[in-house]
Amino acid sequence: MSKDRNRTFHALHHADAPLLLPNAWDAASAAALAAAGFAAIGTTSLGVAAALGEPDGQGSARVRDAMVALARRLGSRLTCPYTVDIEGGFGGGPEEVGALAAELAEAGASGVNLEDGLPGRTGDGPLVAAARQAELIRAVKARAPGLYVNARIDTHWLVDDVATRPLDETLARAETYLAAGADGVFVPGVADERAVGTLVAGIPAPLNVLYTPGPDGGRGRLARLAELGVRRVSTGSLLFRSALHAAVTLAESVRADGADGDGRDDGADEAGGGGGAGVLAGGPGYEAVQRLAE
Repeated sequence: MSKDRNRTFHALHHADAPLLLPNAWDAASAAALAAAGFAAIGTTSLGVAAALGEPDGQGSARVRDAMVALARRLGSRLTCPYTVDIEGGFGGGPEEVGALAAELAEAGASGVNLEDGLPGRTGDGPLVAAARQAELIRAVKARAPGLYVNARIDTHWLVDDVATRPLDETLARAETYLAAGADGVFVPGVADERAVGTLVAGIPAPLNVLYTPGPDGGRGRLARLAELGVRRVSTGSLLFRSALHAAVTLAESVRADGADGDGRDDGADEAGGGGGAGVLAGGPGYEAVQRLAE
């Protein structure tokens, strides 16, 4: 099945419409998104790390282990392709990152995100040297040639001043990473349409950008990105952060006794097997969530 899913995942980057990739943080969120009909699922390293009480992007061994465990669970539960965010390789060198890629491929993953930025890095700046990053990409492709390697370039992500985000640096890194075997390029943080167009024209591989709702809620954003030639649009940590916001908002609403629903205590619902819609109108019932784990 993995080979079929890999072929499907690669093909989704060359379809008529961009691949909209929602990012899950655990088995339940991934299963729910797959059940909603999304063609492929990604993971979010922030969501996986935060759920453990760990910071994102710091190469934590606990986050690495949790991410691998999640990949294994998804491999046995999902029928659609899924790709895994492996941060910057969790601090490993080419041998370690290649071994990680092989482990994920064996688990059933069809792709990985590998980033060249390190939040909080000092000395030479927030970006790993392009040549070193290329070594990691080559190691991944050598150990797991079927994986779709989405090379994330953080020139627009870890630099606050727009004036210091040169597109030529992004394009140069893209060229280096593609020569090393990357299948696609991910530039989170790029939103300006002219910049997006320049990247599409200058990168001979599928371009992935991060979905940014914006002040108008993002209406028409996907269609416009398609017109510009973007081939993949990820939600990143947006769904996880939105879920946290929704949970706190609902808890505050219950505290204020202003929630809609059947008014049943959630603990009683769980203890008794429940099945009521709960206090969140339109939310999944107890049995529906139970089925996600089957």
